[in-house]
Amino acid sequence: MASNLVSVEWLKEHLNDPSVRVVDCRFILGNPTAGYESYLEDHIQGAVYFDLEKDLSSPKQQHGGRHPLPDLSELAEKLGLAGIDQSTKVVAYDDQGGAMASRFWWLLQYMGHAQTFVLDGGYSLWKQNGGAGTVTKEISKPQAAHFEPKIQHDMVVTIDEVKAKIGKKGTVLIDSREDKRYLGIEEAVDPVAGHIPGALNYFWKGILDENGRWKEESELKDHFQKVLSQDEVIVYCGSGVTACPNILALKEAGYSHPKLYSGSWSDWCSYAENPVATGKEE
Repeated sequence: MASNLVSVEWLKEHLNDPSVRVVDCRFILGNPTAGYESYLEDHIQGAVYFDLEKDLSSPKQQHGGRHPLPDLSELAEKLGLAGIDQSTKVVAYDDQGGAMASRFWWLLQYMGHAQTFVLDGGYSLWKQNGGAGTVTKEISKPQAAHFEPKIQHDMVVTIDEVKAKIGKKGTVLIDSREDKRYLGIEEAVDPVAGHIPGALNYFWKGILDENGRWKEESELKDHFQKVLSQDEVIVYCGSGVTACPNILALKEAGYSHPKLYSGSWSDWCSYAENPVATGKEE
């Protein structure tokens, strides 16, 4: 099975390959300039920077969640300016356990670019093992290319589709937030605490080992064993970002077609009439 992850060792071997483009996705929620400032300080040689809120999301509205999907024609143009076209192998990294890099990975998969990967272990592991001369302050200026998106519409579901699927046999909803938010015990980000009725809680960091590396395929199969036999798996989180590492991990575990509810909880709870569940689901 082809993986959606690459190792530090693989990237070291291919760092100077002109068909490989490295993308820095570091971003700290609540401190929106910190990721770019970190990139300016140092980054993997040749990496270009993509910002979660400026590049990988569109502006927040009354509905649609805190990080709505970006305008795809604008993103395609930015990808072209970053030297990315259909022939490019793209490796994304962050220093947030893969959450931001997975959002970038998911968007490119959604736009039909299968040759997109996440760097296992992220920037911290790279700085430990990448080798001398592979970290720089120098800003890369790649030769522009033309990125032609081929949107995979079946990778995403709308709020109306989620409503129609609640309680449907063969469909499972996964909530990727930490348990206190899922259970409705506390909610520091969105105005309502709780979860979509029927959703199961798989906190996204459960896919990582104690060293912050992605778990092996067999461990991920065990982790998701309750849902791998389902006809349809729909994943959400707070705003459609940390659902993406769970989607990548599901694919690593062998589930080929997980779907994203991109608006996620922040969209769901923006409608006062939507039902809200608290506590554990059986």
